[in-house]
Amino acid sequence: MADTCSMLCLIIVTLFIPPLGVFMISGCSTDLCINILLTILGYFPGHIHAFYLEYIYYQRSKMDPASRSMQRNAPGVYSERIQNGGHSGRGYGTM
Repeated sequence: MADTCSMLCLIIVTLFIPPLGVFMISGCSTDLCINILLTILGYFPGHIHAFYLEYIYYQRSKMDPASRSMQRNAPGVYSERIQNGGHSGRGYGTM
């Protein structure tokens, strides 16, 4: 339930301000800079890019870690946080 609510809030934010939606899932990253430029060039390219990043993020967040590690990187996504679905690739203190 909480995951669905956060996804819905993120979609609503992205409808009005696409770079803010990208910032919420990727932080300050290359994907954010690309989305800002696309939004400046045209409002709809910024939306398309933002919703693509959100799709990849939520698709990968639902995968188990073994499947996620076997998955190839999504084209056009430069943030590791989005590529891993919000999960870190390696845990702290592991070898």
